Amino acid sequence: MAAVRRAAAGAAAVWRRDAGAGATVLVGHDTRFLGARFAEAVAAVLAGAGLRARLCGQPLPTPALSFAVREMGAAGAVMVTASHNPPEWNGLKLKGPHGGPVDETFTGRVEAAVPEAEPPLGEPAGAFDPLTAYRARLRELADVEAIAAARPRVICDPMHGSGAGVLVGLLREAGVDAREIRGAPDPSFGGLRPEPIAPNLSPLQAAVRASVTPAVGLATDGDADRVGAVDEGGAIVDAQRIFSLLLRHLARDRGLRGTVAKTYAVTEMVDALAVRMGLPLRILPVGFKHVTAVALREPLLIGGEEAGGIGVGIHLPERDGILCCLLLLSAMARAGRSLQGLVSDLLAELGPHVYGRIDLPLSEAERATALAALREPPAELAGMPVTAVERLDGVKVRLGEHGWLLWRASGTEPLLRVYAETDDEGRLAALLRAGAAICRGEAE
Repeated sequence: MAAVRRAAAGAAAVWRRDAGAGATVLVGHDTRFLGARFAEAVAAVLAGAGLRARLCGQPLPTPALSFAVREMGAAGAVMVTASHNPPEWNGLKLKGPHGGPVDETFTGRVEAAVPEAEPPLGEPAGAFDPLTAYRARLRELADVEAIAAARPRVICDPMHGSGAGVLVGLLREAGVDAREIRGAPDPSFGGLRPEPIAPNLSPLQAAVRASVTPAVGLATDGDADRVGAVDEGGAIVDAQRIFSLLLRHLARDRGLRGTVAKTYAVTEMVDALAVRMGLPLRILPVGFKHVTAVALREPLLIGGEEAGGIGVGIHLPERDGILCCLLLLSAMARAGRSLQGLVSDLLAELGPHVYGRIDLPLSEAERATALAALREPPAELAGMPVTAVERLDGVKVRLGEHGWLLWRASGTEPLLRVYAETDDEGRLAALLRAGAAICRGEAE
């Protein structure tokens, strides 16, 4: 608890300097162990620093807190969450007055302001509940009535996180046949990390396959700012295809324009769609804060990361997994297609794209050794010649017409990630195997 209070004191000092005494700062938490206690501690520290701290008394999605910052004119917010990370983790997400993540300059100032001693505590200004206004905004952006008219059957999976009840509630209110699995709050997240990727979505796949009538499965992560999906056949629709489908829906179906911003590990289907539709494209280092920076300086259509953190410019400079779920349903309704059908249409337009990622648990020294070895990348991988090397974030090698492979150390976990995109499942497996072998110092 002392570490939480000291970190909160650093943030409080910066907000007080920037916004002045009495500025409002919001505090929320997800369903993690001790989340409510940590949030209370943060609010008490903010109040003790002379800020008007307001605490949400229930678990809530991170994007709902971000939306409240904008709606209430707050100086910022603290979200107690470790998002998609393992259950035993927790952390603080800091939000700026724009409703998105703060930048590295802000966090550097916070780190410099963290005191050695325990900070003084005060009394928070009172509770707030952002969910009513947030739900109303989502209904407006996603056209929930049009979704209902298309009569989908939806299985919602908040993965025991703070998105529980929100998506399913919106859909049921509109008359959609929707139900929820893994909706009960659980600090252990059912023994899985609450990241909506293939290894963690088998319960949603099973629920979709067991459905008497065809259903689509939609998932959000622990704090509901990431999205995952399962099509009517029970197959995972990964974030690369979700990002691409949402881009196509916003630009073609809705006629919206703006910059497309993607981080370095995202599928190149996004690049191809941006070129076809004449949209500016920004390719960024990994981390949604870089997408937020783009959104603050130019009109953003859509921006996102490879792991399902996707934001839409007409909403917030922030990821929102619940809105992305609704927009997927909106795309299906507008096209009169199933999710499976939308994916088929996408691949028919752009050609075969298969994408994969493996996470290698390596010590800091092992990661450093692996990345040092990649200063001189191999001349070929899995029998394919390396045609170019890029170093925007990690080491990416291009394999001519066959795609690419990227090695990158995680910024939040003791992992070295290997990503690849190519045009064939067998080639993808071979690429990932070869990339992992290099990291382990093994011959492939």
